[in-house]
Amino acid sequence: MFTLTVRDRMMIAHSLDHPGFGPARKLHGCTYVVETTWHRPDLDEMGVVIDIGVATEELHAVLADLDYQNLDELEIFAGKLTTTEFLAHYIAEQLRDRIDTEPYACLEVTLREHPDAWASYRLEL
Repeated sequence: MFTLTVRDRMMIAHSLDHPGFGPARKLHGCTYVVETTWHRPDLDEMGVVIDIGVATEELHAVLADLDYQNLDELEIFAGKLTTTEFLAHYIAEQLRDRIDTEPYACLEVTLREHPDAWASYRLEL
């Protein structure tokens, strides 16, 4: 299986209104490093998994809608706990809807909240 990973970043604010989140229940900011890894069994006719420029542009476009936003104020997240895991899933689905996924086996999205803490979502395609 071949893979290609690109990354970008986004800065968001949110609160996690659930007793299990302790101080994170209050509004706070987070800078995520977002990595997307595309998997496919064979390379395309150009000898690549996905064009790095395309993968980078599409990731940036998805993150642009979230960057510098208070996620608590976005209608699409009303009533949702915008955890790192939830956001990884959301970003994977947005990318799936923007790119022809036919040649790919899966897409993995990893959000690094801290050098020692991250979460991923693997979307089978």
